[in-house]
Amino acid sequence: MITGDVKNKIDKIWETFWTGGITNPLDVIEQFTYLLFIKQLDDVETRKENEANFYKVDYEPMFPGDCQKYRWSKFKNLGSADEMYDVVMNGVFPFIKNLHQDGDSAYSKYMGDAIFKIPTAAMLTKIIDGIDQLELGDEDTKGDLYEYLLSKVATAGTNGQFRTPRHIIEMMVKLTKPQPDDIIIDPAMGSAGFLIAAQTYLRENHADLFLDEKKRNHFNNDMFFGNDMDRTMLRIGAMNMLLHGVDNPNISYRDSLSEQNTDIEKYSLVLANPPFKGSLDYEAVSADLLKITKTKKTELLFLALFLRILKKGGRAAVIVPDGVLFGSSNAHKQIRKEIINNNKLDAVISMPSGVFKPYAGVSTAILIFTKTGSGGTDNVWFYDMKADGFSLDDKRQEISENDIPDIIERFNNLDAEKDRARTEQSFFVPVEEIEKNDYDLSINKYKEVVYEKVEYEPTDVIIGKIENIETEIQTELAELKKLLSI
Repeated sequence: MITGDVKNKIDKIWETFWTGGITNPLDVIEQFTYLLFIKQLDDVETRKENEANFYKVDYEPMFPGDCQKYRWSKFKNLGSADEMYDVVMNGVFPFIKNLHQDGDSAYSKYMGDAIFKIPTAAMLTKIIDGIDQLELGDEDTKGDLYEYLLSKVATAGTNGQFRTPRHIIEMMVKLTKPQPDDIIIDPAMGSAGFLIAAQTYLRENHADLFLDEKKRNHFNNDMFFGNDMDRTMLRIGAMNMLLHGVDNPNISYRDSLSEQNTDIEKYSLVLANPPFKGSLDYEAVSADLLKITKTKKTELLFLALFLRILKKGGRAAVIVPDGVLFGSSNAHKQIRKEIINNNKLDAVISMPSGVFKPYAGVSTAILIFTKTGSGGTDNVWFYDMKADGFSLDDKRQEISENDIPDIIERFNNLDAEKDRARTEQSFFVPVEEIEKNDYDLSINKYKEVVYEKVEYEPTDVIIGKIENIETEIQTELAELKKLLSI
């Protein structure tokens, strides 16, 4: 989590945007992100230079000789504010817009209409000085900074523009274990948090894939897919992926639920936290999805989409609101039945309601399932997450209680879970029992609560004790009255 000092610095930068005339919060975030990106490009370049010098190897710089002046470390030290403004507006900004300018890449597609909106040299100087003072060493800090920026958007909780907490994303990635031959998609990608966590996992656990030209090309060109309806998010996602070393992610401006999305059995892994709120007109939804579940609710339609776009044997880890687990409408039951009877539901991880604060207090769960097209659900693993390492209030301060390591360890050793009692935090439920309960997947339907037996004293003994206390009160009250009458 970012510190109070960093928040104060961000607030000052935000105020500079605001007083300078950029008052649309998403415009502020976009311009802020461009400048952070420019700074991070220089940081990446510096790290590569140092590594190349250390290992005495050649490398291809992002900033060729005549573009060295576009590096953050160079232009920030120009003596004149006007000169720096001219370099950034007419040099640096066109430079970042034309990175990877092959006309086809996600970066070139969505950076093409990016606009530099900072109006004056004095304003740019103040913002650059402010960003330069931010300590942004690791990915968690950068993610938390972005989350803090989004918390300033008044509509963040209603328009879906909020970041899934990084530790939840990382848990879901570790549970699904991306492989070098996977084709991964987030159909509601936002700033590409799931895709970035997946590529990080692959770098840490399958580093040898980069030694194989075919696998390396797959990683850079054909592994990562993402859709979103917000071009600002697409630009931020494209910058994010480029900074993390994915050369050409397949990021599309697309309504994943509409007829324009024709993907069928294309992906081997879905990682997503799709929009919960809102409903769509039937005319706006792909007919294929309505065949699976006729509904206007986006959370149910996205589940139908995941089943359609997954290959046989493909797996998914997705976040859903609790209502999906126990909703009694035909559409709710239909989609749960489809996942359970015609595919393989592996796990339901119930999360506490504070996980998405301060944006939303809705209770959520993670569904993990495998597309088979022919059933396979036998026993479903349930886990009742009580703590995620942070307080469950709006402050979300770090605490010691954290079930996430336990969830990952137990999910990777499910054989040891078979004898767990329903009174424990995790347990199996046979599919037959779920079917009898109208395909209800709420953990409270199956969890057994043990009430501790309390032995009370006989009634006459309790009454006697009350009478003794009353006598003592009266005696002391009489003594007090004597003292006051002296």
